[in-house]
Amino acid sequence: MTDQRDTSDELRTDGGDVSREEASFVEYGIEDKPPLGESIFLGVQHYLTMIGATVAIPLILAGLMEMPPAETARLVGTFFVVSGVATLAQTTIGNRYPIVQGGTFALLAPAIAIILAHGGPWETTILQLQGAIIAAALIQVVLGYSGLLGKLKYYLSPVVIAPVIVLIGLSLVDVGDVTRVGQNWWLLGLTLFLIILFSQYLDQYSRYAKLFPVLLGIATAWILAGILTAAGIYTQETHVAEDGSSLGYIDTSLIAEAPLVQPIYPLQWGIPEFTLAFAIGIFAGVVASMVESIGDYYAVARISGLGAPSEKRINHGIGMEGLGNIFAGIMGTGNGSTSYGENIGAIGITGVASRYVVQIGAIVMLIVGFLGPFGALIVSIPSPIVGALYIAMFGQIAAVGLSNLKFVDLDASRNVFIIGIALFLGLALPNYFANFESPGDFQALAEGAAVIGPVLGQQVVSDTIFVIGSTTMAVGGLIAFILDNTVSGSREERGLAQWEDLSEDESEFQTVFERFRSDEPAPVDSAD
Repeated sequence: MTDQRDTSDELRTDGGDVSREEASFVEYGIEDKPPLGESIFLGVQHYLTMIGATVAIPLILAGLMEMPPAETARLVGTFFVVSGVATLAQTTIGNRYPIVQGGTFALLAPAIAIILAHGGPWETTILQLQGAIIAAALIQVVLGYSGLLGKLKYYLSPVVIAPVIVLIGLSLVDVGDVTRVGQNWWLLGLTLFLIILFSQYLDQYSRYAKLFPVLLGIATAWILAGILTAAGIYTQETHVAEDGSSLGYIDTSLIAEAPLVQPIYPLQWGIPEFTLAFAIGIFAGVVASMVESIGDYYAVARISGLGAPSEKRINHGIGMEGLGNIFAGIMGTGNGSTSYGENIGAIGITGVASRYVVQIGAIVMLIVGFLGPFGALIVSIPSPIVGALYIAMFGQIAAVGLSNLKFVDLDASRNVFIIGIALFLGLALPNYFANFESPGDFQALAEGAAVIGPVLGQQVVSDTIFVIGSTTMAVGGLIAFILDNTVSGSREERGLAQWEDLSEDESEFQTVFERFRSDEPAPVDSAD
């Protein structure tokens, strides 16, 4: 395949023409198609940025449900398959942004609540999770494709979006892969140094360093950790954490003993079971996921050199995420599917915003999801390496969020106040909810509240508050949204007027079906 990269002075995108000066960081624009071989590695690199979440979520769920090792490996593979299919659907017939879809931490808290409440064997618990996800996702599909959610665009100013994106970037600041007690800071620091070296210093000398900084950094660190393991310097006794995660030791037997092909198919665990309380709890997580995803849409548009997303694009994106959640429920991940902020950070570092590249990566992940050795190889990546990845990716996302403030009047005290309180409470409230060992503990506290205790003490209400309150993006976004739309301020102060000038026109976004119809030849008059 020939290199179809646009080398003109104007960067052609489906969101309008953006000058290279305005989007100088973009190496490949959204419509560009690098050579196939290069695209495969670029696509895999996009997926490597979200490996931590894609592996962590199924491992957490499997551990809580006490799922056997063989089924756990299959669950990890299922996450890859669902991610590949959902990403292809989103980038092709959804919002068409170069954004990866995958498992979501927003659904992890309600899923844990369901597991603890159900208390049954994993074979029946996962069926309850599947049913709850499918039921909640149906509402998400309606909210998206009915156009209801897109209407929020007219009430979302940079004052709201900036804190949401910043909190997306900071949400994993205390994740175990970064702040673990006894962390292997040497390996983490080396990996981070390599990513910075390739992306910021060597990029001007080597095109490969510019395009593949994450892949080169992770591969180099993994190989070095493997050498230290083979030399006996890294051992299971000295470089494995108490929770079993690797701090540098690489267990190659996992790769050697993994089955070549693992069966993954719809309803592989059985027919989903539906419980209303569980579905409502999951829907609270879906709401948090939608808030986060809208922030992701703005972030990927901004970092890709596009205009702010149109109402139509937001609707199609959320609607397709709902369909992705339904698919995840049918396949049996015990989780859902949402837009990933990690690969947005990768775009910022590499400048590769090509939709084609993300689609190629999705196809690769879809295939390797069925390959046991690949899943074992991914699981073998030590947590310090993943932690370095988080620092680079999520720091980049937080910076993208701050860049939206260029449209806001920061001399206006109302803007500074709203942004500050949204960021602070977005970080503080989830820390408060983290003090509860389970949603049930919070429910018990809520029952004792004066006057409104009988209402807050209801499981549905307490679970909803617990899930939203535990999600940084949801807390910060909701606070900023309420204050920004109730505190007096002009459209110019809030940045809405400036954003309207940059927003893509509704007609600029076309679904694949609309594009197909527009490309159809005109009907021939039979009289001629």
